[in-house]
Amino acid sequence: MDERHRRLWAGTEARAIGRGGVAVLVRATGMARNTIVRGIVELADREEPDTARVRCRGAGRKRATELSPGLMAALEELVEPVTRGDPESPLRWTSKSTRHLAEELKGRGYEVSHNLVAGLLHDLEYSLQANRKTMEGASHPDRNAQFEYINEAVKSQLKRGQPTVSVDTKKKELVGRFKNGGREWRPQGNPEKVNVHDFMDDKKGKAIPYGVYDLGHNLGWVSIGVDHDTAAFAVATIKRWWRELGRKRHPHATSLLITADSGGSNGSRLRLWKWELQKLANQIGLVISVCHLPPGTSKWNKIEHRLFSFISKNWRGQPLLTHAAIVSLIAATTTHTGLKVRCILDTNKYPKGITPTEKQMASINLMPDKFHGDWNYTIRPTAK
Repeated sequence: MDERHRRLWAGTEARAIGRGGVAVLVRATGMARNTIVRGIVELADREEPDTARVRCRGAGRKRATELSPGLMAALEELVEPVTRGDPESPLRWTSKSTRHLAEELKGRGYEVSHNLVAGLLHDLEYSLQANRKTMEGASHPDRNAQFEYINEAVKSQLKRGQPTVSVDTKKKELVGRFKNGGREWRPQGNPEKVNVHDFMDDKKGKAIPYGVYDLGHNLGWVSIGVDHDTAAFAVATIKRWWRELGRKRHPHATSLLITADSGGSNGSRLRLWKWELQKLANQIGLVISVCHLPPGTSKWNKIEHRLFSFISKNWRGQPLLTHAAIVSLIAATTTHTGLKVRCILDTNKYPKGITPTEKQMASINLMPDKFHGDWNYTIRPTAK
């Protein structure tokens, strides 16, 4: 069909559907709403159009992203530092209005309207969403400033071609025939049968997934621990990622930037975390910089949205029967943007309650940054 026939066909289908038909055709075909409405009007007028006037394929006004190749990247740069989303969903939302974004883009030399910005945000998988309970306590007065600091540090590190990772512990999982959230296709009336009560099976234990996400290469590494979620386990995972994946992807690296939460096994106040990082810096010979997210903002961590959310979707509705099954399900996680994941089982023991001595802490070659040195600091290898 040529352009006119497609327009008339879409108008016919929309009229046949009735109320809401235009919206249905827009979603199903990707055609512009105005084009479908125009087809309906032409059908209603019953006028015989000039059939000789049919535009060639590809004619007409070009998309704004084709006329201004840097427009999409500029828009994402504006909204990226202030976005937030549900870790279980790839959708994101922004606190900046389309009108404000349009004004900022105009200031950068792009001719855009707020309607065009709304369409581009939709293409980037942003959406308007209702209120969601995400408040996790009082906000630190320097929260936004810290996010901007992290954003600049990550951009600078990636620009220099140096490795940058986001790390965190995913929710601990019981191993065995226990209910797992989500739904999966099954024969009708034959759901997967699981235990009524979630009491841990002492023989199978639990799974502790600790992840490392390479921001520059869209690669994930997950170690499945079976003992305790300690700083020693966290740093051991980072060390394993570096030896198995990191140094192959970054053969000329001289530094490593880690973004992490402020709590848990990689907490900003945890002495063992800093001591283990010092040992890691000595072993791999890299300068290690750490930027912690402000307290109460764990869901903003990149690894939540770019790795953990897709792992949860990949194993939804499936009981995690064995550690081997968990490793296989995580390793099989992929996305249309090219995410790849490596996963291994870590059976080592990581006992709790270990605290570095004062002498060990004094030997850490730690340099706090000028801005919030408790959240941002650098650990350099020590001379042997």
